[in-house]
Formats: sequence, C-alpha cells, structure tokens
Amino acid sequence: MKKILFVTTRNPYSKRFSGDVIGSKKIISTLKKNNLLDVISLDKKEDFSQRNLLLFKNPNFLLKIYYLIKSLIFFQPIHFALFYSREMKKYIDTKAQNYDLIFFYHIRSSQYLPKKFYGKKIIEMGDLYSNNYKQTFKSLSIVNPLKYIYFFESFLIKKVEKKIFAKFDKIILFSKNEIKKTDILFKKKIIHIDVSIDQNKKKYVFSKKNKKILFIGNLRYLPNILAVKSFIKEILPNLKKEIPNIKFEVIGEISSFNRFLFSLNRNVKFWGMQKKLDKFIKGSICGIANLEISTGIQGKVLSYMSYGLPVICSKNVAHNFERSVIVYKGYNDLKNNINKLKNDSKLSNNFSRKSSRFIKKFTWNKIQKEYLKIIRS
Repeated sequence: MKKILFVTTRNPYSKRFSGDVIGSKKIISTLKKNNLLDVISLDKKEDFSQRNLLLFKNPNFLLKIYYLIKSLIFFQPIHFALFYSREMKKYIDTKAQNYDLIFFYHIRSSQYLPKKFYGKKIIEMGDLYSNNYKQTFKSLSIVNPLKYIYFFESFLIKKVEKKIFAKFDKIILFSKNEIKKTDILFKKKIIHIDVSIDQNKKKYVFSKKNKKILFIGNLRYLPNILAVKSFIKEILPNLKKEIPNIKFEVIGEISSFNRFLFSLNRNVKFWGMQKKLDKFIKGSICGIANLEISTGIQGKVLSYMSYGLPVICSKNVAHNFERSVIVYKGYNDLKNNINKLKNDSKLSNNFSRKSSRFIKKFTWNKIQKEYLKIIRS
C-alpha cells in the first residue's frame, strides 16, 4: 500500500461531462482501492470539508490576467496560466514529502511539481500538445491573431514537454504514433495506455431511412469548431441536394453564440452535453471525425464505435484506428462515403462490426490494470 497524491486542475467529482473529468475519476477510483489516496484540484470555490479531497478556488479574473502577463514575461505557456493557483502550489510544495508517489493528470498539472520531491513522479500527458498547437497554427489564416498565439505557444509547450521527459519517472501517452515522435533517450520512461470507454453496446441499426450524421466533441476546443464549420459550409449543402432531409447533429459543450450562429441552418441541431447517447445513435448513418488538427486517439471515434456506429475519419485521425474506419481524401469523397453508408447495407454493417470488434480492447476493466502496474513498479 502506497500513499499517493493525485494532482489535477479540474474537479473529478464535478458535474462537468468532459473527457478529462471522466478519465481522472476512473483513475482515482482504481488507485484508491489498495492505496491511501489524496486528491487535490482547482474548482469554483475552496472546499476542504472532505477528508481526501482538497479543492482550491480558481483564481479570479484579475489574478488570471496577472498570471498570463507573468507567463509571457518568463516564457511559460499561456495555457498553464489559466490553471494556476499560488495557494495550491504552496500546499503541494509543503506536503509533497508526505507521499510515496505523486500522480499528475494532464500536462498543465506539471507546473505543480515540487522542486524537492524524492518519491515517484508519474504524469498522464495523453497527447503531445506541442504537435497539436503546431497543426493549429498551420491551419489558421494569416489574418487570424490566434495563428500567432498558437505558433508561440507550440514552442513553449515543446519546452515543457522536454522538461517533463527529463524530470518524471513515468510518462503516459495514449497513442503509439505519438510515442514514435519522442526522443529515443526517454523511450524507457514512456508508457503506452489506451484511452478507455465505459460501455460497449451495439445500438446502431442500418436503415435507408437513417438521416443523421453525428459529431461528438467539445465546441470550446478550436479543432472541433473548425471541423464543424467545415462540414456545415463545405459538405452539408451538397449532401442536402441528394438527401433533402439530412440532419447534422452535434453533441458536446458549446457557447451560446456558436449555438445561435450554427443553428441558423435548419439541417443542423446542437444538443449540448449528453450523458447517454443511445437515443442519438438511433436513426444515424455514421459518426464523423473530420478534424484536420489532431494528435493522439480521438475519444469521439471510440464513442461512436462503442455503439457499433460506422465511422468516417480524416487521414489525421484515422491512423490510430487501423482499418476499422473509413478514410476520406477530400470534401467530395467525404460526401460520397456518407451516401454509400446510407444506402449500402453490406458496407454499413461491415463497418459497424469493425467498430464493435475494435472497441473491445478499450474497456476500462482491461485498461485499469495498466495503471496499477505502473503504481506497483
């Protein structure tokens, strides 16, 4: 039995239905079975009322501005400044030596690593964010100011990644393709663990009456916004000519402005965050992951697959899913593949079976054992 401190920047027990919150909660539930586990996180308000959960209040707007300016002066990632708390940092520095191991969840939590800690240091990075930011920079217009922010941020994140590979004992990445991009000197430190899914139940049923295209993703995340905009602008108008009653349905967190803007199109529907997807699978042709900016394994594809839904992906996304997804080469090819899945029962059912087979290795019952191995080693 070990004494472990789990550090994250979003409360794992919040009602927020997002991948990072769900993922952290599952890891915590596994680690606490045979260890003494304390969890420390940021939240909307400070709360030390629970014995093994310490919540530090997110800095207010003015403090965040101060941390942003400070990050620019010292060439630190802007992204990190949004998740920094001086009080939380001080607490971890003070209490760190009481633990055998500290588990850091997400790259932004690495800023809380104490300068003097002699126990085991583990971080789940998931993906290489420097690569993601570099892709985002390349995809944005030269007149978009975000282009230059992402360019600058990609270098700062890359600098942090190098420090993590040097300082941490174990680094968890989700994709084998991401691991190939890392320095050979750190290969022994890097552990490959797959992203997990909670359920695997086939709900997809082929019918020529199916009329929905599904997109699952947080619309506060730029690559998802760009993918949705691209589909509505470039694909949907041509699809409507061939399938007049086609519906593009998006599930995930979205700002009020974007919801209003995108919903001006009568063939588009935004559902916000949903815990259960069963009713949305019914009547669907396929799930799409048309991201041009992508690193690691896309959770949206795993979600589609867990319901046996056929999946169409961009080349950037598809290389992590072997031959279990349909890969399109351009806008017209994407449209044609959607039409094929709508009308060809043999093709649709074939990729539905591929989805169901592929997803079996991503169940939490299998993956949680990998986390326990790391803790015990």
